[in-house]
Amino acid sequence: MIIDARGVACPKPVLMAEEALNGMQEGIVEIWVDNEASVGNLSRFATKNGMTPENYPETGYWRVKIAKGYPCEIPHATVSAPHQEPKKGLLLIVGTDTIGKDEALGRILMKGTFETMKVTKELPHTLFLLNTAVKFTTTDEEMIPLMQQFADMGVEIFTCGTCLKHFGLEQQLKVGYRGTTNHIVEGFKEFGTTVWIG
Repeated sequence: MIIDARGVACPKPVLMAEEALNGMQEGIVEIWVDNEASVGNLSRFATKNGMTPENYPETGYWRVKIAKGYPCEIPHATVSAPHQEPKKGLLLIVGTDTIGKDEALGRILMKGTFETMKVTKELPHTLFLLNTAVKFTTTDEEMIPLMQQFADMGVEIFTCGTCLKHFGLEQQLKVGYRGTTNHIVEGFKEFGTTVWIG
């Protein structure tokens, strides 16, 4: 199967590959991409999920082959078991529903960031949402399913109770738990790494 993802922005080439590979027990999917970032993302995705990637540079694009379901004869590659558990030690605090100043672009970038984390399985142990990011677990119809997928993959999700009250969303929490700023303060000492977006 060949997927032409040239001109397609990240993380879509990985999502397209994942969808095709999920539909087969064994086989090879070849993805055509036109940037090195996508080559790296596809290779990391394959390796993390126990598949074997091979990259072939062409004129103006790359062919990335991902083999699933049987070992391939690639001397330098090792096939590892799929990694399903979230990474331990990371507290991710998100305080906005956009990245950057342009609101429309910022929403696309924020969703893309979360989709990339999901696909590459670079997940936080705990996610704390505050300020306008509380929409992700309450009213944002695009983000609620993504947050549920994070929760299903083992990520603990807390939404700021004070923020829910401020925005009148206390009764609309659909994913995770109501949290307090204690989760943030205690997280500074309980987690090896804390990352703040917004």
